[in-house]
Amino acid sequence: MRAVHGTARHYDWGDTTFIPDLLGLPADGRPWAEWWVGTHPSAPSTLDDGSPLAATTGSLPWLLKVLSAAQPLSMQTHPDAEAARRGFQTGVFSDPNPKPELLVALTSFSALCGVRPIDATVALLNDLDLGAVAKRIDSEGSVVSLVDDLYRGDFDPGVVIEACRGADRPEARWVVDLDTRYPGEPSVAVALLLNLVELAPGEAIRLDAGNLHAYLSGSGLELMGSSDNVVRGGLTSKPVDVDLLLSTVDLTPLAEPVLPIADRYELPAAGVALDRVRTALTVESPTVVFESAGRFTLVEPGDLAEMPAGGYAVVPLEA
Repeated sequence: MRAVHGTARHYDWGDTTFIPDLLGLPADGRPWAEWWVGTHPSAPSTLDDGSPLAATTGSLPWLLKVLSAAQPLSMQTHPDAEAARRGFQTGVFSDPNPKPELLVALTSFSALCGVRPIDATVALLNDLDLGAVAKRIDSEGSVVSLVDDLYRGDFDPGVVIEACRGADRPEARWVVDLDTRYPGEPSVAVALLLNLVELAPGEAIRLDAGNLHAYLSGSGLELMGSSDNVVRGGLTSKPVDVDLLLSTVDLTPLAEPVLPIADRYELPAAGVALDRVRTALTVESPTVVFESAGRFTLVEPGDLAEMPAGGYAVVPLEA
């Protein structure tokens, strides 16, 4: 077995201590937002001898990350395979690959993940004295036109934001918090239409193409397609593309955003899964394992892999 060395990403929303503490590296005061492990050309991993991980595994269809958010991330979505290929050809995207995601919480983790079922949103809006908005969504059976109007400036997000002030619902409190960071943005109001997810360590969410989401706080292990294609709608200082967002997003309600705790979390759109490691591990092809102590290890066929419980191995779905 050989150690796999990843690459840090120091985005402004990152936590300053979680990732370096996990990896046994010195904290340096910078925000450590992500730790990338894989063969993506933006940050390819290496082995102990300095050789590329790809020299042993070939180009991997997935990317593994530790993510640690001290502040909310942008409101965003990701393209499917066809949209990614088309966008790459026209220079819209940086690579031709889709970016489905799976996140397993390593700490308590808060996120906005997919559109809340319509009945639940109508009830929430009525509870916040937003009866006119509730009636509109109820009659249309969808949030599509409201989201479109918010992002195109045809509906004042302040109507939603002001109704949340002083409300005791956690969804409303997050709207107020986001408004302090990004005053009056459409994405602040859109946040009220999404599932507010609170994960305990070991619980997971899967974000397929088009899922509108924003990670809010906490640390987790992410498995995704080998892509860095992100379409942002707001809550960020990075470029926002409303037209691209509205053409990419899937606003179909997501009734059960949290995956039941399991020994395997599948990411079908990338053809891989995260398997929970118990103790021993036997593999048929080179496999990257995230150990509970924070190490990333390459296990090859024939290796005697005795590992502490609590880690995860990236495996092809047919395994």
